[in-house]
Amino acid sequence: MSRTAFDLDGANAEARVRLVSALRGKGAHLSFDEAIHDFPAKLMNEKPNNVPYSFWHQLEHIRITQWDILKYIEDPNHQSPDWPAGYWPAQGATADSAAWDKTIAHYHADLKELIALVEDPKAELLKPVPHMSNRSIMRSAMLVVDHTAYHLGEFVMARQILGYWKSMLAG
Repeated sequence: MSRTAFDLDGANAEARVRLVSALRGKGAHLSFDEAIHDFPAKLMNEKPNNVPYSFWHQLEHIRITQWDILKYIEDPNHQSPDWPAGYWPAQGATADSAAWDKTIAHYHADLKELIALVEDPKAELLKPVPHMSNRSIMRSAMLVVDHTAYHLGEFVMARQILGYWKSMLAG
């Protein structure tokens, strides 16, 4: 049985719903806001033992990577930062409350823009985009989901190790 245009539209709609849900940290993913909820400001520049980056470094890395992927999708002339230095703050860089808040605000603004792009019914999620080395919007958005989930997992684990995370399992 062949798929009709209606079936494909339904599949695309379902893909958009699932992808947006994952970008927002729903389902099996922890959301960005859940990970940073009640985060003690005194720890933003803390580097847990045997971890080369601070909590702020991690959030800034998540933000930079998401921004880069978004711009890569949108702009054929976008130049990505050098890897790896351009995707992380300098080792000695620290944040104050304003920098912490700026990282969070920029993360949310770029996420909102990425979600709008995915939700746009004119965006062909699975079609290769020529200026993206024939990668699709879906692939790029899933990269954001996976990358963010990985680093938020590290972020929460470090909070647990330092005793600043209330486990949902604790009741």
